[in-house]
Amino acid sequence: MAERMIDADGVELCTEAFGDRSDPPVLLIMGTGASMLWWEEGFCRMLAEGGRFVIRYDHRDTGRSVTYQAGHPGYTGADLVGDAVSVLDAHGIPAAHVVGVSAGGALAQRVALDHADRVLSLVLISTSRAVSGGGRELPPPTEEFVRFVSSAEVDWSRTASVIDYLVAYSRVLAGGMRPFDETAVRDLVRRDVERAHDFAAVRNHDSLPDGERARETLAAVSVPTLVIHGTADPMFPFGHGESLAEEIPAARLLALPGAGHGVDRADWETVVRALITHTATEAGP
Repeated sequence: MAERMIDADGVELCTEAFGDRSDPPVLLIMGTGASMLWWEEGFCRMLAEGGRFVIRYDHRDTGRSVTYQAGHPGYTGADLVGDAVSVLDAHGIPAAHVVGVSAGGALAQRVALDHADRVLSLVLISTSRAVSGGGRELPPPTEEFVRFVSSAEVDWSRTASVIDYLVAYSRVLAGGMRPFDETAVRDLVRRDVERAHDFAAVRNHDSLPDGERARETLAAVSVPTLVIHGTADPMFPFGHGESLAEEIPAARLLALPGAGHGVDRADWETVVRALITHTATEAGP
């Protein structure tokens, strides 16, 4: 389907839907700093072919959504939570199954806590708790991840430099346990960078204030929840997924052996099958 611009309380966001509107709706929330392209079209179509109405969208400062001056975002993390609800409003969806990856998983948790009536079920991929909890102590990122983040250099004014940086970052995020398809990743990164109004503005996501935060703990999540986590995730090691599954009532944990951070093409069938089974529930808040 074609991309569609929506008005989210005066803010323009770019969205795209796949599948039949009469099917159960699934809202995909990508991590901050990443456009909807990282929910790859092939993945979205697999999910739609499984009988789901799938919506992906560009966060502010990514893709074709509204772009702010780099260093001056003028919005908060709470606004990104509200944007997810506005996407549902614009598509006429009272409530959806909400799927978030990485920081998108944190946003999904906050949607489930702050707007419980809009969430039918929750799927949290490669993420960590978004609110304070009394669970286990969480493991730190791997040394390789920390070393890359602290030492990598990029010239945000040069497209080639940005692409090289993001490909190298993607390689680190992949976790090192599986072959890394640099050709496919480079193509995706290139399309993401070239599609953006001003890709340098994506750095605004690194310094967003929280805004109004959910005060509840994860024990207050009242919808069926599936946690999906790679065992080789370098950003949020596997203990983060285990902690989420322990702290959210009746949550289930699906481990992806050898998978890093994100949704690897090698796991599409497994993840799509799990999502279709999970979202078959009619249970709501």
